[in-house]
Amino acid sequence: MWQENLTALKTIVRREWIRIIRIWVQTLIPPVITMALYFLIFGELVGRQIGKIGNFTYIEFIVPGLIMMSVITNSYNNVVSSFFSSKFQKNIEELLVSPTSPYTIVLGYTFGGVVRGLFVGILVTLTSLFFTNLQFQHPIIIFFTVILTSILFSLGGFFNALFAKKFDDVTIIPTFILTPLTYLGGVFYSVKNLPEFWQTVSYLNPILYMVNLFRYGFIGITDVNLIFSLSFILFLCALLFLLNVRLMKIGYGIRN
Repeated sequence: MWQENLTALKTIVRREWIRIIRIWVQTLIPPVITMALYFLIFGELVGRQIGKIGNFTYIEFIVPGLIMMSVITNSYNNVVSSFFSSKFQKNIEELLVSPTSPYTIVLGYTFGGVVRGLFVGILVTLTSLFFTNLQFQHPIIIFFTVILTSILFSLGGFFNALFAKKFDDVTIIPTFILTPLTYLGGVFYSVKNLPEFWQTVSYLNPILYMVNLFRYGFIGITDVNLIFSLSFILFLCALLFLLNVRLMKIGYGIRN
């Protein structure tokens, strides 16, 4: 049984990779162009007026957050669009009648989202080198943060796709929840510069912890506790994974 599920897992991930590469003009190029514009406008033009944050230029401060933003959005969007398309086209029924376990299905789509998130993150990182010199003070922190964050939002995209009944439902959460949380997650500013009330509000935003962990990996500064942040992300990953598997087992959003 485990060999069958391993084969199914490889097949799902391979299919997702082929899908990403086949429509690379839609999946890879737009986020790179968008982030390049952020680097140019906020990093170069606006950053010159802001000056330094601590010992770092403004563009050095925001680049890790912008890379993380691209990883989050692309991991999420890949899974929510791919899995919902499978639901809409009834392709998912082929997996449901096969011996493939719900754990394997969730992992397969999640890994597909991670592949796209990491690939886009690498492209955006390479693009940022045209605008600033990146530091990599804590590469292990960078590695674990980007992997866990990509997994988390891939699982989030899967969860969204399970509940989506029409194409409009696929865009509601990214537009009205994910985007505001990302922009208010400390990408463009340090939480310590906010008034006390807004600092408290900001600490309720989970993306704040991911952005700050990632920034710490690059330039060594953070507004949050590192151990708590990693534990929090791990907890959310485990919670969403088990929830998605449970919903798959009862066929929620698929059979009804």
